[in-house]
Amino acid sequence: MDQTPQSPPKHSPIPPMVFGACMIVAAALSGGMVYYGSKLGDAGRLFMAIGGLGFIVVFAMAPIGFLLVLRTRERAPSNMEGGELVRSIERLVEHGSLSDEARRVLYRRHDRELLRKAIQEDIAAEDWDAAMVLVKELAERFGYRSDAEEFRARIEQARFDTVQRKVTEAIAHLDDLIVSRRWDQAAVEAARIGRLYPDSPRVEGLRHRVEQARVLYKSDLERRFLLAAEEDRIDEAMELLRELDAYLTEDEAGPYREVARGVIGKARDNLGVQFKLAVQDRRWDRAAHIGEQIIEQFPNSRMAQEVRGLLDGIRARIRQMPVSR
Repeated sequence: MDQTPQSPPKHSPIPPMVFGACMIVAAALSGGMVYYGSKLGDAGRLFMAIGGLGFIVVFAMAPIGFLLVLRTRERAPSNMEGGELVRSIERLVEHGSLSDEARRVLYRRHDRELLRKAIQEDIAAEDWDAAMVLVKELAERFGYRSDAEEFRARIEQARFDTVQRKVTEAIAHLDDLIVSRRWDQAAVEAARIGRLYPDSPRVEGLRHRVEQARVLYKSDLERRFLLAAEEDRIDEAMELLRELDAYLTEDEAGPYREVARGVIGKARDNLGVQFKLAVQDRRWDRAAHIGEQIIEQFPNSRMAQEVRGLLDGIRARIRQMPVSR
């Protein structure tokens, strides 16, 4: 028996009316997504972006839909196509007629995930206040109170840990300023730390800490100066006296004046002896160096006047000295 070859089944193209209905449904859904995204504020940005993308796709496909509609003029739609169009339109009408409350219930799981993600991003960015606003939204608007409490605990712990770390770093920097005896900068830094972290008990008394360190160092300077003067360590005593001068007020300097005069006199006499010995030994470089010290440290003394009269001759002798190779 001869068998008539059967042609492979043909796939009919998408009916134009069904395609048009799908375009309408897609446009409506895109509009709904943009609407609900605008209701959510910052948490709905992703939702609005998807809706906008849907609009772009719909407008891009519109020419194709227009061509399909033109082709329908050449043939009447089948009962199947007409039925599909009716069902699509019914679904569109049903979805579009939902109230705001019903739509919120429909999308609540998606909204919840968006809010959770936004809260986690704010925590990572250390934007605690913004995170707390979203947590309140999660609890009061969407009813996820358990999730909200969990996030509150995480935010408070993260805030505490971050503040503790920053306070530790700030105090370490303050200690560096104290150790290097930069008292004015240390006082400014202590005040700044207090303003930045007023709720931290660790910042209490930082100004007093700076002042106390300054007082202790000043007291140590006084003790070391007196001891060096008593033991005739004149060079050391002079260095300490110069540093101590920045810490003493006029009244505080009174008890040290007599000792300071003795130290200064001995230091001047020592330099004078060293200058004379250098001149006698014809060590002109050393004589010039010591002479400059005398003029710098004791500019108004008689010794300084005498040295000024000799320095030009000493420098002339230095210029006449042969250059060593």
